[in-house]
Amino acid sequence: MDGQPIVVERTYDAPVSKVWKAITDKGEMKKWYFDLRDFKPKVGFKFEFLGGPNPGKQCLHKCEITEVIPEKKLTHSWRYDGQPGNSVLTYELTKQGNKTLLKLTHRGIETFPPDNPDFARRNFEEGWNQFVNTSLKNYLESGTRPKTQPQTSEQKRTQTH
Repeated sequence: MDGQPIVVERTYDAPVSKVWKAITDKGEMKKWYFDLRDFKPKVGFKFEFLGGPNPGKQCLHKCEITEVIPEKKLTHSWRYDGQPGNSVLTYELTKQGNKTLLKLTHRGIETFPPDNPDFARRNFEEGWNQFVNTSLKNYLESGTRPKTQPQTSEQKRTQTH
């Protein structure tokens, strides 16, 4: 598995524009991802944020945007302050009718210190699965379906009379 990228794919019941905004607007990102001080989807833009396995153990993530194709692709470096290693994270969006396929690829995690359990491959896999398949899905799809329960025939009958 050394050198193999982590790839997570998910189709969302949301248009590409909404998914793009969720991954590139710092106000939207705060709702499902990390709270970034600043973020601009512009090549060369550098950003950082704290994140980690628990509030008492946070790492400073240092990133730089390396590729932007609006509503299609966003790539940035991903490294940790004071640690060796550098990886690359790519989001690719594909329109599928009114839905959007997101493909997240994280390459280079093998460059992080292998003796640090925080950088274990399974932690990255679990984290990206949580973000893509739960946090972002819930954020994008909340409100896209009615939250009311289907009415029974008795409820429908009494409403019309």
